[in-house]
Amino acid sequence: MTAVTPGAATATELELVQKGAFDFDWNEAIRKGAIVALTLAFIALSGMPVGLDDRSLIEPILSMGYVALLWVPFVLGWLSGNETVLEGMAATKRGLRDVVRGDVIGFVGGLGLSLLVILLNAFDLRDPLVNWSPQLIELLQFDRGQGFGIVAWPIIGGVLGAAGAGLHLVSPRLRKAILSAVITVLLVAIFETFIVDVIDFLDDLLYEKQGGLKLVAAIVIAVVAFIASYAGAGRAVGQVRSNYHQATGAAKKSQTITFIAIAAIALIVTPMITGKITQELLANIGIFLLLALGLNIVVGLAGILDLGYVAFFAVGGYTTAVLTSPNRGEDWPEWFPIMPWWGALLVTIVVAALVGLFIGAPVIRMRGDYLAIVTLGFGEIIRILFLSDWLNGYFNGAQGITNVPAADFGFAQVKGTDPRSVFYLVLVFAVISIYVSWRLERSRLGRAWMAIREDESVAEAMGINTVNMKLMAFVVGAVLASFSGAIFAAKVGSIFPTSFLILVSIIILVVVIVGGMGNIIGVIVGAAVLIGVLGGPKQPGLLAEFSEYKLLIYGALLVVMMLQRPEGLVPNARRSRELHQDEFLQDAWLKGEVDTDDDDEPGTEVQGALA
Repeated sequence: MTAVTPGAATATELELVQKGAFDFDWNEAIRKGAIVALTLAFIALSGMPVGLDDRSLIEPILSMGYVALLWVPFVLGWLSGNETVLEGMAATKRGLRDVVRGDVIGFVGGLGLSLLVILLNAFDLRDPLVNWSPQLIELLQFDRGQGFGIVAWPIIGGVLGAAGAGLHLVSPRLRKAILSAVITVLLVAIFETFIVDVIDFLDDLLYEKQGGLKLVAAIVIAVVAFIASYAGAGRAVGQVRSNYHQATGAAKKSQTITFIAIAAIALIVTPMITGKITQELLANIGIFLLLALGLNIVVGLAGILDLGYVAFFAVGGYTTAVLTSPNRGEDWPEWFPIMPWWGALLVTIVVAALVGLFIGAPVIRMRGDYLAIVTLGFGEIIRILFLSDWLNGYFNGAQGITNVPAADFGFAQVKGTDPRSVFYLVLVFAVISIYVSWRLERSRLGRAWMAIREDESVAEAMGINTVNMKLMAFVVGAVLASFSGAIFAAKVGSIFPTSFLILVSIIILVVVIVGGMGNIIGVIVGAAVLIGVLGGPKQPGLLAEFSEYKLLIYGALLVVMMLQRPEGLVPNARRSRELHQDEFLQDAWLKGEVDTDDDDEPGTEVQGALA
């Protein structure tokens, strides 16, 4: 099958069929409209529009609460225009038909909100639907009465659906410019806190005192973004990327070194020119990046679904706290030393490696769901042990270990009140972890891990000691996680069992999956996007307003990624071929690249193409 996108094929390449404005599958359009209606009703009843309505984006015409609703018909209208054409079949010519179909989808979706307005006014639904408040009624009615809300939403939905579908009718260059203008305005409005923290003089220039972009500033930003995109401002970046992928040998090595040097300079300079909000955000991203790099070894390379990875994070944090804090449990003998942070780190690495062996040994022969469930259990066991009365004399139970000192290196101290120093320490360990991961991925051990991930039975038949290899993955992942735990203890100054909930494992797994399993760059992107924007389990991100809904967004994002792009945002080439092997085989068969003669082994050409 071939997905036809605007500008991808011309009339000479693909036969186009002219259809009337109303000549489309109405049942399918109404079904998609019903999906829009249900999605809008779910978002509204979740309390998200009311919770986000206080955050103004463009003053006084648009708030984040309304954006939480308005994007749905627009996106579904756009998706309705993505036509899939079977090989040998004719595509339909773009025209008014697409706009009408998008309008129908958005109109039906808007009717869903109109029905919700009627129900909320007619019945008291506070009992079964505890997350909505009377403010939702006012928001859906635009503070202008029930009749206005009932009439307005189908019109708004229809216009947005038609606008989304209508983008297929314009040239790719113009479409890109329009989307760039809209997205740039929204990003500048949404990331107001970050922009002001970096460039404080923009506060009075772009934003109102009560928050939100000034209307004139929004128009200017949209015009500048439109002109820049239409003029081809992004082509230079695309050309650089293309040149890098096409380069080989010394040229590619030179470009790689240049990119690394630029990234290093940016990471070193950025905390120096930003405020504490951005510095704290960067420190949190770095801590979760260390965890994600370790889990990427276990899940991304070795294919071991470890849902109890937070256990190694907890071991690193508690070991560092016990070795450095005078407020540890009373049952520790008097001769037990209080060590400096860097000395405690060495012991922490050894302890984490031993715990990795301890947890990995009994579960290493399990596969699939059984392995995931057992590792989940071990993650909870570790946390409950730290919380238990049995070990209260060593780890202080629910009271935790307080007064954990800063990491003192003589020339500098790393402590939570100075997020810049925390970031630089995290940066050092992130560089170490990235280098170790990169070397391991290209080593004999890394190739063995990837063979186990692809097919453990075949890997074992080829002579790979799968038990030892999987144990090594557990140990390496545990050590990398212990780095994060040790830095976390010095940053926070205290350690509690509640800091190591199973939710940490889930969020780190989402970071790895969304970023791109098995790809270091993908993991970095995943941590920056998810932790930086939405935040961690208890750590705020740039969009602090979404803290109440971050788990809902994480879950929805994970489902969408698994269905639409399982290889992640920045995929690993080998992993992409594994996940899309069936598609490669189908395309090869349709193109006649599969030789099915009896004399030859079937699929030889396809295997060569995949290699």
